[in-house]
Amino acid sequence: MGRAAWTLTERRPTRQIHVGGVAVGGGAPVTVQSMTTTKTADAEATLAQIYALAAAGADLVRCTCNEEAAAEGLARIVPRSPVPIIADIHFHHEMALAALEAGVQGLRLNPGNLRKEAEIKQVAAEAKDRGVPIRIGVNAGSLHPDLYKRFGGATPEALVESARMELAYFSEVGFDDVKISVKASSVPLMIDSYRLASETFDHPLHLGVTEAGPPPAGLLKGTAGIATLLAEGIGDTIRYSLTADPVEEARAGRQLLEALGLRERKGLDLIACPSCGRAEIDVIAVAKAAQEALENRNLPIQVAVMGCVVNGPGEAREADIGIAAGRKRGHLFIKGKIVRVVPEDEMVDALVSEAERLVAEGVEARLAAADSGAEAEAEADRRELLDAQGTDANASETKVALIRKRFGEQPPAGS
Repeated sequence: MGRAAWTLTERRPTRQIHVGGVAVGGGAPVTVQSMTTTKTADAEATLAQIYALAAAGADLVRCTCNEEAAAEGLARIVPRSPVPIIADIHFHHEMALAALEAGVQGLRLNPGNLRKEAEIKQVAAEAKDRGVPIRIGVNAGSLHPDLYKRFGGATPEALVESARMELAYFSEVGFDDVKISVKASSVPLMIDSYRLASETFDHPLHLGVTEAGPPPAGLLKGTAGIATLLAEGIGDTIRYSLTADPVEEARAGRQLLEALGLRERKGLDLIACPSCGRAEIDVIAVAKAAQEALENRNLPIQVAVMGCVVNGPGEAREADIGIAAGRKRGHLFIKGKIVRVVPEDEMVDALVSEAERLVAEGVEARLAAADSGAEAEAEADRRELLDAQGTDANASETKVALIRKRFGEQPPAGS
């Protein structure tokens, strides 16, 4: 498929850091993060969740380190994890030091909760010695009281100043292997804060709307903030903060980056028409069935489910593969070209089977394997439906003429 006619704003240049083997910033692909919800002390349960997150698209995973047992859990988790592990630290610098001993590849410190200068510098010095980056994780909900008072609330200026102060502590020990976040639960505040941070720092930025809540509202808030900034070229790594299974966070993050063209497609992208007067099937039901059948197969393709054969294949011609319904049959198409006509009750099965072959063999091979006569058969269905429905499926102009006739108005000349 050719390059789209539009592009996002060019990404803001930043320094590059490495969290384990994953590059962040400096032109590296935007990465997806999530956080485990298990007790870190339970290494087996936490590892199971980390593997699920990695399978859903997470490049990095954060685990809480809030007690000695959690640090011990990290020591068992890190060597077996499929992705780099970041330890989440809030109130006790000893936990950061213990996490470093456990071998984590990154730390997250909240300046609003870990406030003693000497302790902050100690952690930074130890991280420097081990080559471990730190995220300065500013949060509007836990801003230092002095900054809250000084700026009259959790303003963008207050959040950015919190990060700047932490950076100043780090610089005193020669540590600058840093990424920054300035999160808020308010989407407008989050957007303004990151815009200011992007003007203030050249460190990579970690984007997120904190405490977004459960889906679907949480997904909408997260997307509103994260996508707005990514479209402006701001952001190097992202996390959806949902009150849900964290796998949903990772999946949403990956899908967002794929939708914006910031990451190569790794999984399914299913598109479907919203249905209209032409629909010959229950589009919602068929799309749901196709989604359920395909989403766990990890096929990196775009699949279309269209409700009619009149316009469906043409409207979805850019999809890798799709199905359109008409006259109790399904027209299976690849890149807009009809390759097979199947009974309606076999539509989803045929779509799944062809999708798997398409990924395995490639577009040209599957087009060459198209059923002879499929296009002619499909065109006959299309013409029959056009004759039955007319070019205006909802007969709107006919209805308008009848309304005008009722009120004694003459139809326009030439109609």
